[in-house]
Amino acid sequence: MSKQWTLDGLNCANVNREQMEKTLKGGVHALNCTSMRPYATLAESLVQLETVRASVAAMEDLALVVRSVVDIEHAVETNRVGIILGTQNSTMIEEDTALLASMKELGIRILQPNYNKPNRYACGAPQTGPADTGMTDAGADWLDEMHRLRLVVDLSHCGHRSTTDFIAVSRGRPLVISHANAYAICPSPRNKTDDHLRGVAETGGLCGAVMWTPAVRHDQRPSMDDYINHVDHMVKVAGIDHVGFASDTTESPATVADVWDRTFGPNGTDQNITGILGEWFTYENRLNSDFQSLGHTPRVWDGLEKRGYKMDAIEKIMRGNWLRVLNDIWGK
Repeated sequence: MSKQWTLDGLNCANVNREQMEKTLKGGVHALNCTSMRPYATLAESLVQLETVRASVAAMEDLALVVRSVVDIEHAVETNRVGIILGTQNSTMIEEDTALLASMKELGIRILQPNYNKPNRYACGAPQTGPADTGMTDAGADWLDEMHRLRLVVDLSHCGHRSTTDFIAVSRGRPLVISHANAYAICPSPRNKTDDHLRGVAETGGLCGAVMWTPAVRHDQRPSMDDYINHVDHMVKVAGIDHVGFASDTTESPATVADVWDRTFGPNGTDQNITGILGEWFTYENRLNSDFQSLGHTPRVWDGLEKRGYKMDAIEKIMRGNWLRVLNDIWGK
């Protein structure tokens, strides 16, 4: 498998034929697919999961659900997209963490303890200062069960104190931050501090540098150089073996303008994350000036090479580190 291909640490795009064709055009052969909406009930989550599974089954020439690194390798060999079923919240199983085993049986392989609102397990990124009360006792139980089941623990949307707490009690078992950037470069609550980056690296995990505009730059529309500035910093702090790639780019079909504006735009629900960007942050300029589609993923490879990264380092960032961590967590 020497060809240039990418594993996307987080993608929220619809699972349809048009999207899979764009994904393959960009050389992306595996992605962490958000298969349940963050605040859905258990019943709603199961319906959403089955919709994704049915969509993948209906286009088996383009995609397959993967449950192991071997499955991802098979996706590459057969020129398909390996769909890693994931969710960005665990609210749907708050009543009983034993349901994590059921989620695993249904194919889910990566979960976050919470999204942007506080839940039974932790607080989200928009909760800052005293509002972030950290990981709860139930959150510690959730973490233990996740590790026991060999599911990927993702801390992307946790608040800073909550992130610190999960790292502190992980006891060396790998954690990931699938899609966040360096707080030192862009001080968004959605980004992670240097201590977080180092802490996750010390567990053997990784942080996926993300293309999502509010996490890259606030004063002007970000470019590829702005994105790679985050990669540079994260590599410096965490090490080349602990940084990955994540797009978090929605397309096919794209969110309509008014819905975007009141959700993830300047008038969105989390004002300390999306409401603090400059006047340039409009629907038309919402994506990175050099990256608006997974079809543009080769531009990331080119940008890293222009910045001075050697091919072995680029391969680690774009897929190798993800494959190592997934194999360490999932096992054979």
